Amino acid sequence: MSLFRRLSLGSLVIGALALGWPGAAPAAAQTAEPASPARSFIYKLTPSDRLRIMVFGEPDLSAISRIDANGNVNLYLVGDVHVAGHTVTEAQKLVEDAYHNGRFLRSPKVTISVEEYAARTVTVDGQVKNPGPISLPAEATLTVYQAIIRAGGFTDVAKGSAVTVTRVMPDGTKKVFTVNVEDLIRGRDRSKPEDDTLQLEPGDIIYVPEALF
Repeated sequence: MSLFRRLSLGSLVIGALALGWPGAAPAAAQTAEPASPARSFIYKLTPSDRLRIMVFGEPDLSAISRIDANGNVNLYLVGDVHVAGHTVTEAQKLVEDAYHNGRFLRSPKVTISVEEYAARTVTVDGQVKNPGPISLPAEATLTVYQAIIRAGGFTDVAKGSAVTVTRVMPDGTKKVFTVNVEDLIRGRDRSKPEDDTLQLEPGDIIYVPEALF
């Protein structure tokens, strides 16, 4: 086979792979699409969580402490350490820094585990069959659609295309999200990805309005 013919055949094979022709092997560089970050969940400590705090090699400093209303745990020698709003890993580092910066321990190693989770609820109101509080999973997400299902689903007069979620932000202001749950239920193409990935937070109020016929 001539050099020209070998080069031509090679070009055709490469082109088939790039265009995805039937029977062509998938390109080696093609990888699976990563999971949406909106689906991931990392638990953040919250007031009323009960923590077991272990300081390696220092049993007198280990304690079981509940996070107070200000988001602090009170520990021997260092006093209050603010841990609310942080992950367990971040809280461990904060406690280690408190003992290290206070010059109580040279290289503290701290392990924290959640002994008891604080009650975490949202409220579903309006045109659902069983309105009221819904418990959030301790270490998992809950979407608006899932909360509606737990509340028994829509009534016959619900306007599922305009469900609102009211959330109190850390600075005290309120933010309102509008979610088209009706399109999610029916699997319509016009449903927005964020409608199915909005993660509920403790204290959220979900309201289902009545349809005006």
